[in-house]
Amino acid sequence: MSSGIMDSDVTILDVLRKQGMLTVAQLSDVLSVTGTAVRQRLRRLLNEGYIERTSVRPERGRPFHRYALTSKGRRRSGQNFADLAIALWEEIRLIKDVEVRRGLMQRISRRMAGMYAHQVQGQDVGERLDALTKLFADRRLPILVDITGDLPVLSVEACPYPEIADYDRSVCSMEKMLFSEILGETVRLAECRLDGACNCTFEVTSSTSSDSQLPII
Repeated sequence: MSSGIMDSDVTILDVLRKQGMLTVAQLSDVLSVTGTAVRQRLRRLLNEGYIERTSVRPERGRPFHRYALTSKGRRRSGQNFADLAIALWEEIRLIKDVEVRRGLMQRISRRMAGMYAHQVQGQDVGERLDALTKLFADRRLPILVDITGDLPVLSVEACPYPEIADYDRSVCSMEKMLFSEILGETVRLAECRLDGACNCTFEVTSSTSSDSQLPII
């Protein structure tokens, strides 16, 4: 995992999300592992910015530390509600007017791109593609970038919306819009796993403005 943390580290994030600030001893009791193992995991999470440490100096006894989630840690620790996403998508599908639906999807894509803008930066599309792959790897959604051909190609190895994409391929348009907004380039869906391809692949074709119209599949 490119973010430098392991599945066992994510378990700590889930515990902190549910129970709030905890000490090494408390985490050791909850997880039934040694204090040394807990400290190793906490060190990785601190380095990645998922948790923060607060020093406590009691009136009696030795000082100690408490650990809590940062905003980044809260986003990583189980706040991806698939049921909510499916329900929201169903409401979008009920919008009969194609132009209204397209506009809503575009605004959602821009809002999401704005959330990720500080993480996907670069002087050229190559640097932004590198940052994009790191962003998605951090969310356990691996993307491979192939720059050997005439156009850069993104291969999405794990669908971010599997429960939705299996019955509604228009979610691929949302993903295409998101990539376009993040990269500042026009992105085209080249292959889709719903058509039998191994993965969904997207070609980066040319520069785009924020007002470009991206067609719905």
